[in-house]
Amino acid sequence: MICPKCSSDELKVNESRDLESSNAIRRRRECLSCANRFTTYERIETPRINVIKRDGTIETFLREKIQSGVEKALINRPFLESDIDLIVDDIERIVVENYNKEIESRQIGKIVMRKLKDVDKVAYLRFVSVYKKFEEPEQFAKELEILNK
Repeated sequence: MICPKCSSDELKVNESRDLESSNAIRRRRECLSCANRFTTYERIETPRINVIKRDGTIETFLREKIQSGVEKALINRPFLESDIDLIVDDIERIVVENYNKEIESRQIGKIVMRKLKDVDKVAYLRFVSVYKKFEEPEQFAKELEILNK
């Protein structure tokens, strides 16, 4: 581990905390060279799962992609970073528990949509509009009608 500000490797851990309902540890660190304080997270490494994309290409499952999509959907919504981490943890857990070695990207999209639908309907609409490539306002209206049933 190195300081993100000065690249020194002389650090101390000020605080360690297990994250609730997550397989992660949050650590507050301080650089002994420049006194910069920052947070790191330690997570259990998930088994390697391949994602089969729509075009047939294969890539490794990356939690960071799920995190990015969920963050974009929840931007300016009343959620803390820790709330988003828990949502992403849950999505990742579902993928790891239910898909051994590979999963289609559309299945991941459906898992994310279900989770967002449960936690925030506006975020759900944002995500589904990108996921389903909405091009007309009528598509939003149709999805909203389905959502309200």
